[in-house]
Amino acid sequence: MTQFGIDRLVADRSLRAPLAGKRVALLAHPASVTANLTHSLDALAATRDVKLSAAFGPQHGLRGDKQDNMIESPDYRDPVHGIPVFSLYGEVRRPTPEMLDAFDVILVDLQDLGCRIYTFITTLLYVLQGAAQTGKSVWVLDRPNPAGRPVEGLTLRPGWESFVGAGPMPMRHGLTLGELGRWFVARFKLGVDYRVIPMEGWRPGLGPGYGWPLGERAWINPSPNAPNLFMARAYAGTVMLEGATLSEGRGTTRPLELFGAPDIDARAVIAEMRQLAPNWLDGCGLRECWFEPTFHKHVGKLCNGVQIVTEGPSYEHASFRPWRVQALAFKAIRRLYPTYDLWRDFPYEYEVGKLAIDVINGGPALREWVDDSAAEPADLDAWTVPDEAAWAEERRPYLLY
Repeated sequence: MTQFGIDRLVADRSLRAPLAGKRVALLAHPASVTANLTHSLDALAATRDVKLSAAFGPQHGLRGDKQDNMIESPDYRDPVHGIPVFSLYGEVRRPTPEMLDAFDVILVDLQDLGCRIYTFITTLLYVLQGAAQTGKSVWVLDRPNPAGRPVEGLTLRPGWESFVGAGPMPMRHGLTLGELGRWFVARFKLGVDYRVIPMEGWRPGLGPGYGWPLGERAWINPSPNAPNLFMARAYAGTVMLEGATLSEGRGTTRPLELFGAPDIDARAVIAEMRQLAPNWLDGCGLRECWFEPTFHKHVGKLCNGVQIVTEGPSYEHASFRPWRVQALAFKAIRRLYPTYDLWRDFPYEYEVGKLAIDVINGGPALREWVDDSAAEPADLDAWTVPDEAAWAEERRPYLLY
C-alpha cells in the first residue's frame, strides 16, 4: 500500500517533532487529501500539535474553483481555520515579504502531473527561492508522479524560462515533486532548509498504474481539467494544444485526451500520422471521435477529432511517447492542410511577443519542425534524443525511489 507524504506526517508524531513551536503554512490544492479523503489543511489542524498560521493556493486556487487557465484567485481568510489564504496565482506569482513573514516552515502538498508546463512546479521553485532569501524552511510532502519515470521532449532553452518553464528540463521529467525540489535546490544553488517527507511503497514501474497507485487511491482533480489518470498520461503531449487553434477537449468530459476542430478530417490525420512515423504511435490507441465543446475553443461547434487512448490493452507504458504523438498530429495536419491556421497568437501565461506553442515547448524548435515541409520525424528525434539521455543522467542523483 502506497503511503503519501501527508499520510506519513499525520500518522507519525516523530516526523512532526521539528515543527514544534513553529508557525506552519500549507501550500495545497483540492487534490491535497489524505488516504481517507480529508483535506490536508484539516488533517494537519486535527493533529493539534501543528500550529497553522497561513495557507497558500497555486493556480486554480486552494479550492480549485477556477476552471480555465489564466484566471486569477484572490486572497481570503479561511472560514474554518481562521488563517489567511494567500494566492500565488493572483496579483503575484512569487510569495511577497508579507506572505513569507506569515510562517517559519511551509509544507508543500501538491499533486503534480509530471510535466514541465504544469505550473505547480514553478510555484515550488518560487517558494524555494523566497524561502532561501528569508531563512524559511520548505518541506515537500511527496506524492506520486502519475506519468511515472519515462523522460520525453526537448529541454527548455536558455531565455525561454517562464511560469510554464521553470528550468532546463524536458517536457516529461519523470520526477516526483519532492525530487524536483532537490534538483531545484542544486540547480539554482539555493541555500534553503529543504526536506522531503517521502512516500512509502511507491513503485512507479509497477502496472497497471505505472506511477499512480491505481486501485489504492482515489484520483482527485489537481486542476479542473485533469479528471483522471489517462489525461495525466497524455498531458505531456496534449498540453501543446493550448498553443494551437485545435480544441484540446476543454468543454467535454475528456479534456486533454483528445484534439480536433470543425475543419479537419480526423481519419485522414490518423492515416497520415501512421504513414509518417508509425513507431511514434507505439503504446497507445488512436480513435476517431466527434465532440462539441460546451465552452472554450470551437464552443458549440461539432468537431472531428482524435482521442489518444491510454487505457486498456492498447496501452504500453514504457513505449508510449505522448509528446511525439501530439507533435506528429501537428505535422500530419500541416502536411494535409499546408495553410492551416494552426498556431494561436496571444500572451500565453502573460508572455508577450512569443508564440504560445514556443513558450510551451521552451523554444521554437518544435514549431519550426512542424512548419518545415522538408523536415522529417528523424530530424526531430536527432534533436530530442540527446536531450532526453542527458536529462535521464542529470536527474539520477535526485531520485528518492
